[in-house]
Amino acid sequence: MNRYVATFHTHLSALMTDRNLKAAGVSSRMMPVFRKLSSSCGTCVVYEGESPCLERMDEDVEGVYEIVGEEQYRLLYKNE
Repeated sequence: MNRYVATFHTHLSALMTDRNLKAAGVSSRMMPVFRKLSSSCGTCVVYEGESPCLERMDEDVEGVYEIVGEEQYRLLYKNE
């Protein structure tokens, strides 16, 4: 099981993504964004899964990262 973090342009987008992930049975939680990652709204969603679940992200997602170590993240998706 891999751990991921998604950042967002808006708080509402983070909330909608958290709900989408939970509806799909994915363990997720909203929290303040990690210091090493930037986020427009300051809120991120941390979740675990076999895949990054990009289809469950709200359209206002900023980026999706895989957590690869202590304060180490690998960018998987960037929304332009």
